Amino acid sequence: MKFATQPVRCALHGPLGAMTLAARDNALVGVWFDGQRHQPDPSNWQHDDAHPVLRAALEQLQQYFAGERHRFELPLALDSGTVFQQKVWHALLEIQSGVTLSYGAVSQAIGQASAVRAVAAAIGRNPLSSVVPCHRVLGANGALTGYAGGLDRKAALLQLERRI
Repeated sequence: MKFATQPVRCALHGPLGAMTLAARDNALVGVWFDGQRHQPDPSNWQHDDAHPVLRAALEQLQQYFAGERHRFELPLALDSGTVFQQKVWHALLEIQSGVTLSYGAVSQAIGQASAVRAVAAAIGRNPLSSVVPCHRVLGANGALTGYAGGLDRKAALLQLERRI
């Protein structure tokens, strides 16, 4: 994961565990469950609880976890990945709350039906957990598969969205 400029960060202690949020300039660039796969090391990033994007993200994530929000309205920067990853991440933003798709369906949505494994790899590197809803993507048979934050969290997020 490469960032054009070093982000600032803050922490969220949510119902599914501690999370690190990151922003640069005027956009959110990262939301990770602490310790999840592919999380960059934020130890050198400045802590900034007053950053307006981080404050908005904290508020909206708290609303989401409380079952009061089903869509995020935040400025996002998805430019930390490859062009292909960015295409996949943008496709994930089209999946509505309470809806799930297969990896194959996401592959078809981006016009690359035969790239299912590459799509799955890109989804696994999504830098904006929960906000860019990679948890809404399931295996071809509807099974919970592949979530960098852990399958228990994926199941919990899907259950939360069924109640919203």
